[in-house]
Amino acid sequence: MEIKKFKDNLALKNDGKLSVFFLGTGSAFSKKYFQTNLLIVKGKDHVLIDCGSLCPVSIEDFGLHITDIRNFYVTHSHADHIGGLEEVALKNYFISHKRPSMIITDEYKKILWEQSLQGGCAYGETKDEHSLTFDDYFLQIKPKKIAGGKFPLWEANIGSINLKFFRTVHLAGKNTRGKVFHSTGVVIDDKVLFSGDTKFNPEQLDFLCSKFNFECIFHDCQIRKGGVHASYDELKTLPADIKKKTYICHYDDLLAQEKPKSEGFAGFVKRGYYYIFN
Repeated sequence: MEIKKFKDNLALKNDGKLSVFFLGTGSAFSKKYFQTNLLIVKGKDHVLIDCGSLCPVSIEDFGLHITDIRNFYVTHSHADHIGGLEEVALKNYFISHKRPSMIITDEYKKILWEQSLQGGCAYGETKDEHSLTFDDYFLQIKPKKIAGGKFPLWEANIGSINLKFFRTVHLAGKNTRGKVFHSTGVVIDDKVLFSGDTKFNPEQLDFLCSKFNFECIFHDCQIRKGGVHASYDELKTLPADIKKKTYICHYDDLLAQEKPKSEGFAGFVKRGYYYIFN
């Protein structure tokens, strides 16, 4: 893996190497590091993983506009991961007159629309005397379930980029419909793991590491135990061979004072850097 600092305008095409670029690396309430949203580029293909409320602002720091992004995947429905989608929908519909693609299951499509996007997107205009729907704003790409068992996987492709998804335990409580909160992590081209938002789950991490030969792991982290993310102290208990390829992301402003390399980690993920894989 090569780590390269951003210099010019962020491009949506490259020489064919897998590139992961973090538009932000902070937690939901970070005031310094924006939100953990990442752009994946490979050849002529790209996909944005998560689009938080600050994402449309952050992306302009790197010479792009949010309407330049044509493919999306969102891991779950917290505002630091989906808060920018209303702007994506409305700007594309009324200004660009294009529908970006979103990788999303039918189950989560219903949740995302009815519990988050509908209030701001459905009622501004009618189409054929009906309120607008998710499908007026986005082209759905349905991932396919490829494995069962305790940690099932789903898969979808954006051109040459292969993505596999797994459910995470972020909020364990059940909602009023009796369903566990929908949250996911992502495997990128079978070589990069992005944990998404998750509580400490060493059993799942061990399963994924045994199934895929990861070159790099981007794992969310919080400074204290007992919350909805893996804590710094919990992650320090991971085996040395996993820690040495693990970069910490989704950190708050206080956690950023720690020195993860001294604890055996690869370090913090840095905003404005390319992580490039052959």
